[in-house]
Amino acid sequence: MDGDIIILTETRPTRADAVKNRALLLETAQRLFEQYGVDTVSMSAVAEAAGVGKGTLYRHFTNKTELCLGLLDKDQRELQDRTFERLRAGHDPQDNLRWFVGQVLDFMITHSQWLSLGAFHEGSVLEHPAHMWWRQTIYSLLAQMGCTGDRDYKADTLYVMLNAYTVDFQLNALGYNRERIERGVFDLIDHLIA
Repeated sequence: MDGDIIILTETRPTRADAVKNRALLLETAQRLFEQYGVDTVSMSAVAEAAGVGKGTLYRHFTNKTELCLGLLDKDQRELQDRTFERLRAGHDPQDNLRWFVGQVLDFMITHSQWLSLGAFHEGSVLEHPAHMWWRQTIYSLLAQMGCTGDRDYKADTLYVMLNAYTVDFQLNALGYNRERIERGVFDLIDHLIA
């Protein structure tokens, strides 16, 4: 074994109290963020409201962006589960595409303040693996519909219209409401598949 490097990895399971604390912190952060807004709630306020020490909070989440990502992860998994269930049910691909786009739009609007945190600007939300499956789902549904032309570009076009920054711009800078955005995206779907 001379010269060999042995790397030992931690195999101990996560303690039950750590799992419980993480869930408590996420619930508390969600409640405070919804009540006061992400920008105004400090990490200390989350720890205090959850009744845990700051050390416990920082062991789970080193900053507010990680807290938001934790909240997004749970809801993203639920959206995936609903989508897979819907797709397995065998509905018409065009109906599935409209349903899926509506679900993603709801997700983006519901989570807009979490997604608009400054730290998310460091990397593209479009390239995030958790969101790339949206593009893959759109592409797959366009293929099932027999959509002709450059299917990749058409999928990209719909995907970009569901980007956090696009939706935030339309809601806050242009003053569009959710119904107008959905109508516009559905109209775009009709043009892309025509």
